[in-house]
Amino acid sequence: MLLKNLRQLYALIVICILCFSAKAQVRAITNLNQNWQFSKEQYTPGTDTNTGQWESISIPHTWNKTDAFDDTPGYYRAACWYRKTLIISNTDLNKKLFLYFNGANQETEVYINGQKVGSHIGGYTRFCFEIDKYIKAGNNELAVKVNNSFNENIAPLTADFTFYGGIYRSVYLIATNDAHFGFDNASNGVFITTPDVSTAKASVKITGQVDNSGLAKLEVLSTVTDEAGKKISALKSILTGSDFSQNLPQVLAPHLWSPEDPYLYKVTTQVVDTKSGKVLDEVINPLAFRWFKFDASKGFFLNNKPCKLMGANRHQDFEGLGNAIPENYNVRDVELLKQMGGNFLRISHYPQDLKVLETCDKLGIMASVEIPVVNTITETETFAKNCENMQVEMIRQNFNHPSVIIWAYMNEILLVHKLGNDKLRLTQYFANVKRLAKRLDSLTRKEDPSRYTMMSMHGDFNQYKTAGLIDIPMLSGWNLYNGWYGGKVSDFGPALDKHHQEYPNQPELVTEFGADADPRIRAFDEIRFDKSVDFAVNFDKAFLKGIEERPYVMGGAIWNLADFGSEGRAETMPHVNNKGLLTMHREPKDTYFFYKANLSKKPFVKISNWLNRAGVSDSLSQSFCTQEVIVFSNGQQINLKVNGTEVAHKDVEDGMAIFNVPFKNGLNKIEAIASIKGQSHKEEAFVQFNLIPNQLQIDTQADLSINIILGAKRFYTDKAQNTWMPDQAYKAGSFGSVGGVAYAMPGNSRQSYGTDRNILKTDDDPIYQTQQVGLQAYKFDVPNGRYELTLHFAELTTDKAKEALAYNLDKGTAKETSQERVFDVSVNDQILLKNFSVADKCGAVTAGVEKTVVVATGGKGITINFKAVKGEAILNAIQLKRIK
Repeated sequence: MLLKNLRQLYALIVICILCFSAKAQVRAITNLNQNWQFSKEQYTPGTDTNTGQWESISIPHTWNKTDAFDDTPGYYRAACWYRKTLIISNTDLNKKLFLYFNGANQETEVYINGQKVGSHIGGYTRFCFEIDKYIKAGNNELAVKVNNSFNENIAPLTADFTFYGGIYRSVYLIATNDAHFGFDNASNGVFITTPDVSTAKASVKITGQVDNSGLAKLEVLSTVTDEAGKKISALKSILTGSDFSQNLPQVLAPHLWSPEDPYLYKVTTQVVDTKSGKVLDEVINPLAFRWFKFDASKGFFLNNKPCKLMGANRHQDFEGLGNAIPENYNVRDVELLKQMGGNFLRISHYPQDLKVLETCDKLGIMASVEIPVVNTITETETFAKNCENMQVEMIRQNFNHPSVIIWAYMNEILLVHKLGNDKLRLTQYFANVKRLAKRLDSLTRKEDPSRYTMMSMHGDFNQYKTAGLIDIPMLSGWNLYNGWYGGKVSDFGPALDKHHQEYPNQPELVTEFGADADPRIRAFDEIRFDKSVDFAVNFDKAFLKGIEERPYVMGGAIWNLADFGSEGRAETMPHVNNKGLLTMHREPKDTYFFYKANLSKKPFVKISNWLNRAGVSDSLSQSFCTQEVIVFSNGQQINLKVNGTEVAHKDVEDGMAIFNVPFKNGLNKIEAIASIKGQSHKEEAFVQFNLIPNQLQIDTQADLSINIILGAKRFYTDKAQNTWMPDQAYKAGSFGSVGGVAYAMPGNSRQSYGTDRNILKTDDDPIYQTQQVGLQAYKFDVPNGRYELTLHFAELTTDKAKEALAYNLDKGTAKETSQERVFDVSVNDQILLKNFSVADKCGAVTAGVEKTVVVATGGKGITINFKAVKGEAILNAIQLKRIK
């Protein structure tokens, strides 16, 4: 008996050794992200010709994380160098070795020990190089040149996002045996399709390529396992050449993948030595069983069930990091989309980190992926070839992600050109755009017949129709901003109807829509281009309704999941496109809560995150100010309490209930109790309120502080959590401006007040972007005492030309002319500023501050008088604070 047990133990040990040995033979992947050096100086690989200093860094890395957000126009776009010591063991010398880059923007050259290994064009797809013949045992110098300079033959040429330079995704060393799956366009060499799927059965087809430089006799073994690890299907094939194709035994009663139940199988594919049975290489891919179709009349169907695609677009950068973000940040973004209730992600405008699609697979988010052909093209064969290479790389690298349902290749491609009104030349250009679109579409259908092709177009329907572009892709994507860049919000629905009427057989998807939402800006009297969160909520409400009401619209993708860097933008938050539902730091805005209330199936109630407020007390009371508060919920009814007192019951409509709340000075506790499917769900919030007494003379506040923006109708909260209120005309006993009008940019049809220029020397641009022009006085009827008075100025007129940005679709900004403004400022009849010129002292569009201490006596309060000397007097903002 003992001998039998020893034999069994010995057999078990042998099996374990063999298993370990087999596993030890497969590819080894080593992360190379640490211990790099970086330099912007010229360098010759393999030498020390770089006389500048090397900076120690780690990957991911970009050299534009700060300069793309400063006040100096432009950002560094040039060739830079990375290098590190690559240590190769004697064991590794017997392996096939590959350097694998997840992403570097945008032209990359790789050198080992001074010898060029290879180069890659394109900033957003992965690439790898075999390095066997360049390395030696011990220390090797790995040098990488990365260049993000403009190149007319590489897309993107222009776009509303920053083209960060650098090795901004992970780098790996991969060691394989002589026989291994190929790295076809940096793919894993295995491609999986499910040609026939139903509730009853599903087929699995696997193709790929094996590099067999060792000339061994090989087999390919593919095994499908379920989430519990149980083998579901398997097939072993003799490899007769480098390519292989397998049709696995059918899977019966497959567990289908969907947003509600994103069930994933796993496919393990191995290269096996026929003689020894050793596993020489192995790759693992996800597998999901699902089928889908886009019906031009009835909408999108998944697994034969109607499914409206609703979600967001996504850029890959993060506050303070640029695009050089850790891998888990990509995961978190998709998780936030899922938590919102989204089921669709348009990965725009370029392929992104592999973690994005991996997470989409796991969470049941359907995805569209595209290459960065944005706004315009270069009419050369080199540009076209580079685009085709990017498309092939994108498809092959992401082929096995079941979340992908769409491959796209152009975005708003007729938005920008430099051909003026030369009709003949324009006709030729549009023909070349069409020719490239056809090439990319045909290539995509050949590479992957199982998915749909798509082109996203901006709102100029007639232009795309005339150019013949709408007919090319299988899906029409429309980026529509009716009521934002131009027109009215009510134009949105009719625009969709027109598309459908003229192209009834072409499925359409709203691939972009949204309005800027600066989380620091709020408004009760919201208007277009005020950048208030409140305008954006109402804008999204109208667009969501328009999409949901039309069965022939496949769905919509909000622009954007999160704010992102766009160096050329100015406006209230310079260098940032803030149409995001989340900030660059991924803090949710009310727009995120709005969609969560309308899309999520889980119980949800959330009080608006406008948590720092200010206002003047109601006319009948000095003790409180009544303001609207929104509660977002997918419930039926909300009961609201404020400071322990019940305020009202309201029914929820369109995911919102709006209450009039009486705020007291200081901290206010708000409680919202939602009734959701017969159960109560509670949410609390605390609002800090700066109550300004309606009658200042009888004010007793020791900490009275008034912050006013002139020439605006919006509230603003600065970094110090001070809330600035819109100005009012002077009222006896209170405060306000006397005379003047709100400044408006000449000829600007988008923005009814203020400027959209970047104000220099401040991060609080909204304080300075509006002003009162022709102001005569400003009065505070405050009690006697000592006060700190702060005047904020910025000269908003300038002769300096501003670049016309592509996304300002109405082309409504006229040439501006600087105006000479010289004026005197006196406070309680004492001269504070004599012959004062904001432009002379501060410069154009530059913040300036004048501060003084004022003593109010005799019950006269404080009066600031403005006397024009040349032109008109101006004031952008004013603060008054009681001091001891």
